[in-house]
Amino acid sequence: MKNIKLKDIKKDWHLIDAKDKVLGRLCSQAAVYLMGKNKSYFTPYLDTGDFVVIINAKDVKLTGKKEIQKKYWRHSGFPGGISVKTASQIRAENPQTLIRHAISGMLPKTTLGKQMIKKLYVYDQKNHPHETEFKN
Repeated sequence: MKNIKLKDIKKDWHLIDAKDKVLGRLCSQAAVYLMGKNKSYFTPYLDTGDFVVIINAKDVKLTGKKEIQKKYWRHSGFPGGISVKTASQIRAENPQTLIRHAISGMLPKTTLGKQMIKKLYVYDQKNHPHETEFKN
């Protein structure tokens, strides 16, 4: 196997429409693009991933009763500082959070994973400011 250099890595842009797609399947596809596992020269210790733009985040589907039963937990670190919200509450406040949270859970928990999540752009509407990247 040939060693890949940083200057040889080509970053592409992928547009994913989340309308009527299941959350987990959508996010696993986006995580593959962000990590660069779809490329023949994937290297685990280099950021070979692409940029991902996800539109229509408000229309993503959750199967079964997950809309009301799935819980997202946060804790401030202080006694009694736990905060619990359901998926429907998070969707009402900020629908991008559902997708961003699911994808970040699929990426490595290292500094490389932090670089990868910065290449993710999630919008709840169809409009996005990255039209110029897709016209090439």
